[in-house]
Amino acid sequence: MRQGARIEAAIEILERIRDNNTPMDNTIRDYMHFKRYIGSKDRAAIVELVYGVVRAQARIGWWLEKAKLEDSPRSRVIAQLMLGVEKLSPHNVDIRFTGEKYQPAVLNDSEKKALEIFKEQELSHADQPSAVRVECPEWAEKDLRELFGDDFEAQLEAMMIPAKLDLRVNTLIGSVDEAKASLEKDDVKTQKTLYSDIALRVEKKAYMTATKAFHKGLVEIQDEGSQLITLICGVEPSMRVLDFCAGGGGKTLGIAAAMENKGNIVAMDIDSRRLEKGRKRYKKAGVHNVELRGLDDEKNRKWLRRQKGTMDVVLVDAPCSSSGTWRRNPDLRWNWYGPSLEEIKILQKEILERVKDKTKVGGRLVYATCSLLPEENEEQVALFLENNSNYKLMPLAEIWPVNRGQLPTESLYLRMFPKDHETDGFFAATLQRTS
Repeated sequence: MRQGARIEAAIEILERIRDNNTPMDNTIRDYMHFKRYIGSKDRAAIVELVYGVVRAQARIGWWLEKAKLEDSPRSRVIAQLMLGVEKLSPHNVDIRFTGEKYQPAVLNDSEKKALEIFKEQELSHADQPSAVRVECPEWAEKDLRELFGDDFEAQLEAMMIPAKLDLRVNTLIGSVDEAKASLEKDDVKTQKTLYSDIALRVEKKAYMTATKAFHKGLVEIQDEGSQLITLICGVEPSMRVLDFCAGGGGKTLGIAAAMENKGNIVAMDIDSRRLEKGRKRYKKAGVHNVELRGLDDEKNRKWLRRQKGTMDVVLVDAPCSSSGTWRRNPDLRWNWYGPSLEEIKILQKEILERVKDKTKVGGRLVYATCSLLPEENEEQVALFLENNSNYKLMPLAEIWPVNRGQLPTESLYLRMFPKDHETDGFFAATLQRTS
């Protein structure tokens, strides 16, 4: 594809993102599905441009206002081409907007004037408000300033950088060293990480689908922070475990490996279709101790009601704002694709109430989110403990497994941040049932 055609494709995708209340990655996937003629290099370039625009949502908006240019996907792409990584000159932008077939329309006078304002400038500017400079949405600014204090800008800046690719080694198939060696044969270099002893971090951009380790199920793509949630569940081979919000099975796979394929894991989710997506992953990973039960089936809801006091571990990977994943999903800063934050908080409370009696006395209830916000995390745990005196908080330092990796924080909870840990933002609390 010519460079202009890539730009036009990026504009079309951004228009769909603007007009449809659908997550950006789904929109891109659907667009590419009907554009089979677009080659892999062109796809990568188009996606990179789209993500670049969305990662700079607030800063580009500030520049468009300064240039008095209409805020549109086209205007945002023009700004990104000059202010972003490429830093094209006005001439090199102009020659890409030819108006020919599959190319973006010729620049108008307002756009040409904007090019002169953008010339030799950076996306970030000293005159921008700090929240704009670090891409913090208005709805989250107050809470995040209270959470991070003087570290607010540094913490949010770390969330503007694209996330690195982390892998979890499937110990049911092989060791970390075997996985590392196998990946190296396919020219994928990795490093071991600080906190999870079964995690590898890919050094450079790599296509995992082209590696034997991925095809054989020896490695799974999973952020190191997410792996630690499985770690603090403290599962053992003989246990019975309920993964209540299992989804596609990412954490279920980690639990199964930790249990050495022994014991019993019940994976539940409100959407059976999501659960079914995990079935192929379990087979590929050699996992056979997982039982799927969709909560959209009345038989499974009745089954759940009969499970009082039967589980050694209950994991609630709760629905949340997903604010900890902004590095990977920058559109989530600005768009809600489901329930409001207030509705999510109610749902989180209801889920905890629904599963609290499933844990055995002495067993663990692990509450986790990929949110930064205390109202979804510490405040939810405090409210639960206030209303359930038969549970107590297990401090992280007391339950951290010996020789499994460095303790990530001195906090009572598992709290992970991109700036401090080079992971996505995660929260988890381990609660023990005492009576």
